[in-house]
Amino acid sequence: MENKKVNVLFSKEEIEKANARLGKEISEAYEGKKLYVLSLLRGSFIFAADLVRYISVPTKIGFMTTSSYGHNEESSGIVKVVNDVPDNIEGFDVLIVDDIIDSGITMDFVVNHIKSLGANSVKCCSLLDKPSRRKVNIKPDFCGFAIEDLFVVGYGLNYGDYYRNIPYIFNWES
Repeated sequence: MENKKVNVLFSKEEIEKANARLGKEISEAYEGKKLYVLSLLRGSFIFAADLVRYISVPTKIGFMTTSSYGHNEESSGIVKVVNDVPDNIEGFDVLIVDDIIDSGITMDFVVNHIKSLGANSVKCCSLLDKPSRRKVNIKPDFCGFAIEDLFVVGYGLNYGDYYRNIPYIFNWES
């Protein structure tokens, strides 16, 4: 992979502007509410950390780990909860934050799981949305960028166990 040419899709600066915009939208939507941001690990940890810095309302933050990809480029379609929500979220307005919504299977699973735990409301925020790959009827309530059907890496998105630390989002040119 290292010998392929990198095609930057979203620069560090473009991502920062999207985070600022999303933070403002989320702050307005959750004004006066009891906000709980639930970051889906591992992919969203960088996005979630940057995003919450732009949210101006009081925010409780938690993490949940699911798995459906392993080391593959496509979801297996089977979602496993590796580490569940660490807090009682009853009475909170929960915003699930993920790096990308692809097939939508994981987000749909998590939304339904969180609803079953007694949240006041459940919405989702995704840095990237890939609607052409959707297998379930879900779309992000808050979205950074819509993208075509590309395998993307960087800014939390991985290839195998690597590239999450890259500060921009890219793909490799063929």
